[in-house]
Amino acid sequence: MRNPRIVIAEILDEMDPAEPQARRSRRDLQRVHVAMGTLTILRGAIGRLRLPAPPRRILELGAGDGTLMLRLARALAARWPGVELTLLDRQDLVSANTRDSFRELGWEVSVLTRDVVDWARSPDQSYYDLCLTTLFLHHFQEPELRAILAAVAARSRAFVACEPQRDAWGWLGSRLVGLIGGNRITRSDAVTSVAAGFDGQELGLAWPDSSDRWEIEESRAFPFTHRFSARARSVASDAGAP
Repeated sequence: MRNPRIVIAEILDEMDPAEPQARRSRRDLQRVHVAMGTLTILRGAIGRLRLPAPPRRILELGAGDGTLMLRLARALAARWPGVELTLLDRQDLVSANTRDSFRELGWEVSVLTRDVVDWARSPDQSYYDLCLTTLFLHHFQEPELRAILAAVAARSRAFVACEPQRDAWGWLGSRLVGLIGGNRITRSDAVTSVAAGFDGQELGLAWPDSSDRWEIEESRAFPFTHRFSARARSVASDAGAP
């Protein structure tokens, strides 16, 4: 029988972002993404969406320091010109260097400093061609998770999420974070993240209108990632992969 999700606060979320150990842990997360192959998984999931045209407006939820999104932008900017990118997070952690790097690619970037649940429950009328999130949804209990996904479905045409896989492989990966230099905060939060991660079709079950308006894909992306994507059925499927 599958173990239930256990969602508790992670240490980094409760720290002052200016603390040296918090800054170190955010740098650790960049290495965690490399070890998980997040960029490759994201690109593959976006390709399978088969968007009919390059997205012009993109939203990232829980964007953190924006560096993962910058890596994705560098890979896709030649085929996705002139993107208006919104990075949503409770704190503005995006450095001037990162902002300048987006602009050098021809992308316009803005940071929306807001709690995502407040954003989800607000009457915001902004609309996006694509919404992305990585290692973020697992922070939320079921009611908040459903509210966030409902807002994403109402305000975007396509969505991709990469989350911790809650299984033996995910557990193993969380115990190996120290091997890539993770500090004590990162090592502890990795275990907490996997306990709160996803398995099976859990995100699809929390997604609204899954059988009517959306094409859903949810699966494990070896070795440590739970991948979820949704595309509005009105989106044509004749475009090439990025």
